[in-house]
Amino acid sequence: MFRPLLFVLLIPFVAAAENWPQWRGPRLDGTSTERGFATRWSATENVRWKTELPGTGHASPIVFGDRVFTVSTTESGERFLICLDRASGKILWQQIVVQSPLERKHRENSHASSTPSTDGERVFCTFLDQGQVVVAAYDFAGKQLWLKRVGGFSSVHGFCSTPILHKETIIVNCDQDGDGYVLALARTDGAEKWRIDRPNKTRSYCAPLIREAGGRTQMVLSGSKSVASYDPDTGENIWMIDGPTDQWVASPVFSAKANLFFITGGFPDHHLLAVKPDSTGNITDTPQIVWHGRQGVAYVPSPIAEGDWFFITDDRGFAHCFDAKTGEQRWEERFFRQHASLVSTGGLIYFLADDGVCRVVKAGAKFELIAMNTLGEPTYASPALSDGQIFLRGDKHLFCIEPARR
Repeated sequence: MFRPLLFVLLIPFVAAAENWPQWRGPRLDGTSTERGFATRWSATENVRWKTELPGTGHASPIVFGDRVFTVSTTESGERFLICLDRASGKILWQQIVVQSPLERKHRENSHASSTPSTDGERVFCTFLDQGQVVVAAYDFAGKQLWLKRVGGFSSVHGFCSTPILHKETIIVNCDQDGDGYVLALARTDGAEKWRIDRPNKTRSYCAPLIREAGGRTQMVLSGSKSVASYDPDTGENIWMIDGPTDQWVASPVFSAKANLFFITGGFPDHHLLAVKPDSTGNITDTPQIVWHGRQGVAYVPSPIAEGDWFFITDDRGFAHCFDAKTGEQRWEERFFRQHASLVSTGGLIYFLADDGVCRVVKAGAKFELIAMNTLGEPTYASPALSDGQIFLRGDKHLFCIEPARR
């Protein structure tokens, strides 16, 4: 009579499969609650499929159910949304969203750098069309549902503004060299719900982080010579830090264990900040900033908070592990320069470098390299993790990586 209970108790815990519906996944922080992803692969080993993508781009793939989406662009100025079959990698459809002359950009940017997002019914994407930000929505069959031109955008480094999901809206950050703004649009029809006028008129590229912290829902982002928290339902400002530098790219992360937001950036000065979430008003030079470092700072790739630790890779190609609560550095290792943001699963951190080499490291106070894998082509896009599969966008191909079946 006790066998059924014994059987239940002996079943190992398996986290439910997750979709990866936007850049940095369901929590906007690069973490997966799943386990069992591949730790070893090559250009052929543990590759379920490899699909050549039309055009170029640095946008990451997103995954929902049996569909994979990303965006790309051609030299002739076509910017398009691509849908692939998850099982086979076959391109099911691609739709031109914008066709216009290509904007000026930084040599390490692309004309398709904004990762799309999806709510399972609609897919949202953003592009720049001759100085105007275009936000568009498509259904899963490739039909355009709506398209809005929401305002101007100016930057000598080009465009990147990935739409993020919040309740029934999508939120788009448009910090720029001009009147910067962040706005929320209704998913159903693109109607504007609120708009924030950003300070300081300076380009930045941070995708906001939305988190329940400090007893409230907060949208935290760095950029335009500041770090700020807003109410994502209304756009109302909660707290702000002046500076401490001009331009930002990497997104914040939050450690529930340490109860801290972590900010990394930027240009021309480098800073690491750990900020208490229960802040209000201007908190520059206050105890709400728990620690403030200048070493191991990342300008482009976003970091990971995992357990007691905070992991980051700096602009020189060095990976670092810090104590999340104190900011004390526990280890530093020379890897390779990378633009892809970090992802984590099951206590493992994946560092994907620009040369296509991914180092898998065990999260801990001592450095432990689990594997080093060579994809075979350059990689600038961040990985997507879903239902035991890793999706990696290389210079020319999209790869689906999964462990060998037994």
